[in-house]
Amino acid sequence: MTGGTPAVCLCSGAPCRRKVWSPTTLNMKRRTIALAAAAAILVAGLAVGATPLDEVYSHLFGPPVLDVVHFATLTRRSSSNDALACPPDVCRQARIDIVPPVYPVSAERLRAIVAEVAEGEPRTLPASANSFPDENDQDRYGARSRILHFPDTINVETIPRGENSSTLAIYSRSQIGYWDFGVNRARLERWLKRIGELAAEPPDISEG
Repeated sequence: MTGGTPAVCLCSGAPCRRKVWSPTTLNMKRRTIALAAAAAILVAGLAVGATPLDEVYSHLFGPPVLDVVHFATLTRRSSSNDALACPPDVCRQARIDIVPPVYPVSAERLRAIVAEVAEGEPRTLPASANSFPDENDQDRYGARSRILHFPDTINVETIPRGENSSTLAIYSRSQIGYWDFGVNRARLERWLKRIGELAAEPPDISEG
């Protein structure tokens, strides 16, 4: 006889079987744990005037701002918690939600417009120093949900289309959970609308 005697469940006398969870199930279970922890911390934090939810999420899921995206080789998640706006000739392998227009401004100006739009978003800040120095035209922003502070990452890369025209690629994704209830898609639509408005404004020639 090879191997040891299998463990026996005391309640039924049958051999015990180890349950193996799929990555999706594990992610959902972690989100449930995070929600329960967040609710408990929120209640406790409100009592003392502090809500250290960010530290809980970092402990459970890692740093809140995710890495740089390589749009040319990007593949989408199987979970429904991301959204992508990208020209088809740039994102050749990923499913695209929105094809952004070509704006009548340079890539440098478009990048400044994106920063202005991000600055106007609540609970949204630029990421720390880029750890991929070759990605000179890409910026990352971290965003938090209003109450439970769930972290999202927004990667934006500006793409020249001529001397005074450009477009961009934006990938917005949640760090926690399987569904985002349309938050990332709504963010893209909101940002693109505002970017288009600012890009259409005539340049400021009041100085000089």
